[in-house]
Amino acid sequence: MEDVFVTKVEIYKLDIAKKQPFRFSLGLLEQTENILVRVYCSDGLYGTGEGAPLWQITGETQAIAFEAAKVLGRLLVGKNPYAIEARIGEINGFMTHNTTAKSALDMALYDLLAKRAGLPLYALLGGENRPFYTDETIGIDEPQSMAQEAMGMVDRGFPAIKVKLGTNRVDDVARIRAIREAIGEGVLLRIDANQGWDPVTAERILQELAQYDIQYCEEPVAHWNRAALRRVREKSPIPIMADESIFDHHDAYRLASIGACDYFNIKLAKSGGIHNALKISAVAEGAGIQCMIGCMTETRLGLSAAAHLVSARPNIVFADLDSAFNQTVDVVAGGITYEGGRVILTGTPGHGADIKPEVLSALEGSVLTQ
Repeated sequence: MEDVFVTKVEIYKLDIAKKQPFRFSLGLLEQTENILVRVYCSDGLYGTGEGAPLWQITGETQAIAFEAAKVLGRLLVGKNPYAIEARIGEINGFMTHNTTAKSALDMALYDLLAKRAGLPLYALLGGENRPFYTDETIGIDEPQSMAQEAMGMVDRGFPAIKVKLGTNRVDDVARIRAIREAIGEGVLLRIDANQGWDPVTAERILQELAQYDIQYCEEPVAHWNRAALRRVREKSPIPIMADESIFDHHDAYRLASIGACDYFNIKLAKSGGIHNALKISAVAEGAGIQCMIGCMTETRLGLSAAAHLVSARPNIVFADLDSAFNQTVDVVAGGITYEGGRVILTGTPGHGADIKPEVLSALEGSVLTQ
């Protein structure tokens, strides 16, 4: 490849109001506060990435991710963006944690490389455009309100519904009972406690919820307590999925080696991007563990990159790519679309999504050059 290099990196703050506040066991989300990056190459191409910080999980706010991305983005300027292994190695070696900032830059580099190759991202990753669907998620509320929301999701064509729990046994069981009674037996139910239960409570609740045909439960106990996660899994009639306890491939190895869970939930904002997400998937495949690709508060841009990863890896069998549904405006041009719960990818080079020019021009940002 001829001598190419990054000419500049642009970093922006992106704020979008939510249609309604979203409650989960770790807090209340009232607004999308993300970062965007663009990485420009001397060959005239650019790649776009998005980071969705969630301080309760990644430890980053938008302000932290924005500043970290400025530091890390400067590492790219003047270097070959297509040598992704080297560039991600430099980023990870320079700064620990800050996975959201890293994920935005990683996504932009993969978008740029796929554009250079003239391939959609799923093809660059060795996959094909295979059909799949996403669930839609219900935040914590009163049982009847959640049941009403679930019926609306069924009417919109979603074959699976994810339900946030993690409060207490009586209320959480009442929530699932009301939802299952409302939607009947034909729709998949998934639950996510977001670390909200102690181990004893988790075991009891999961036993009680088994009668409602739950597909799996995400992160029932504290993320650091791998031993308790394993014990809950051993006693649970419902399969267990690791989420907050798995950020990278090292976490994946530790969880798999002790038999702590049945599934992995990979999120680009946790893994630091596609590069590490591929490593998690490989560890999972070697251990006989299937995966899901989840989301934080991404727009359709970040969700598009995640969807290409789902399409590229047969070991990723579940998708939770619904964060854009609760945003008041769609700021993205191109990218994935939805038919009910079905996710439809474009065949354009890269991940296929970009920010609308009129939106980008109004954002607060910073430009890094040599």
